[in-house]
Amino acid sequence: MTQQPMVLTPDQVNRYSRHIIMGDVGSKGQRNLLQAKALIVGAGGLGSPSAIYLALAGVGTIGIVDFDVVEISNLQRQILHHTSDIGRPKLESARDNINSYNPDTNVVLHEVRLESDNAREIISQYDLVINGADNFATRYLVNDACYLEGKPLVDGSILIFDGQATLFLPGQGCYRCLFPE
Repeated sequence: MTQQPMVLTPDQVNRYSRHIIMGDVGSKGQRNLLQAKALIVGAGGLGSPSAIYLALAGVGTIGIVDFDVVEISNLQRQILHHTSDIGRPKLESARDNINSYNPDTNVVLHEVRLESDNAREIISQYDLVINGADNFATRYLVNDACYLEGKPLVDGSILIFDGQATLFLPGQGCYRCLFPE
């Protein structure tokens, strides 16, 4: 039995009209975005704008891995959180603020420290992984799990005023290939 293609609602057509009129996206591409699942590792300085833009673009499911709470020192760079969120778990703040941008976004919370015993299980549920982790151990762990699961990885990093974003596609290299140690 063939599955019927998803039909955009009038509100979705209006919300995503700028994507739909783009030849490289169109309504088919927007439907694909609405059915896509992206995982963000870290709801901090890199994960925050990623989550907002994915929600605004219409990515249907956004998973977030984090186990920290919002602190006042986060607010100058973590745009997903607000003063009223201080003391709350970042995941709860992220979910509420993502849904304020796009209430149709399904936000899946993974309130755990990503470890070797859970990384592949979590990552396997998603189509794309965005790594905003702030330490090398987690960056290598996410890379290795994506490599083994055959998942595309967008890896972001920042140090003072220098930033880097790299896309690693399955079978075409990886973070560990670029930075072996």
